[in-house]
Amino acid sequence: MMESDYKNLCEKTCEIAQLAGKFIAGERLIFDENKIEYKGIHDLVSYVDKNAEIQIVNGLSILLPEAGFIAEEGTSSKQGDRFNWIIDPLDGTTNFIQGVPVYAVSIALKEYDEIVVGVVYEICRDECFYAWKSGGAFLNGQPIHTSHRNDLHESLLATGFPYSDFHAIDSYLEFLKWAMMSARGVRRLGSAATDMAYVACGRFDAFWEYDLKPWDVAAGAIIVSEAGGKVKDYKGGDNFLFGREIVATNAFLHEMILIKISEFL
Repeated sequence: MMESDYKNLCEKTCEIAQLAGKFIAGERLIFDENKIEYKGIHDLVSYVDKNAEIQIVNGLSILLPEAGFIAEEGTSSKQGDRFNWIIDPLDGTTNFIQGVPVYAVSIALKEYDEIVVGVVYEICRDECFYAWKSGGAFLNGQPIHTSHRNDLHESLLATGFPYSDFHAIDSYLEFLKWAMMSARGVRRLGSAATDMAYVACGRFDAFWEYDLKPWDVAAGAIIVSEAGGKVKDYKGGDNFLFGREIVATNAFLHEMILIKISEFL
């Protein structure tokens, strides 16, 4: 595909994400907590997630009929030979259910083994972050870039707390302690897709988390990369999509964060 093809796909994906976001925002106004379901301990889902995903899958199927899907709620099992969409219809479901205003639609397109399009639509702030291969990264039509902060003491970091897989909790807390003592602050928003979008536009300087799924990080990864940042797994490799651990940073703090993570995690 040419860059113009990726751009066109990305722009239309933004429209699909925003339509789903409008549906989610409307449902939040009338949401009934009695309709919550549990996929596992502390792992919530509702009809809103499922219906939003169906809407997204239908729109993307028209946009790129040959593509398959890797979708959190499993509403489509279609697999593509070349293209597969990676979808989280509502990243931050617990926030949504509790009325905490940070949750997003996350959609990425994987061509063979490479992410070539990414869209994160943060619903409550009406902010659409997006990027396509070799095209740069954008927020509501304006180019964005990762920060230039190279002093950790002047940097704001983000993470996600484990909620079901606690096998690395002790080492995670040791690293968190170091981060809290070394940085300007540490935030936990409850939406990995939003965290990574905030790294891309310079609000956060670095983000790390483990036990994430492909749909949590796929879109954010290309947005950070196209914004000038770096995305790796804890070992400094590229197995962040399926390896369940990720570090996303600006270019200046990357090596320092990776070295420290290797000491603790």
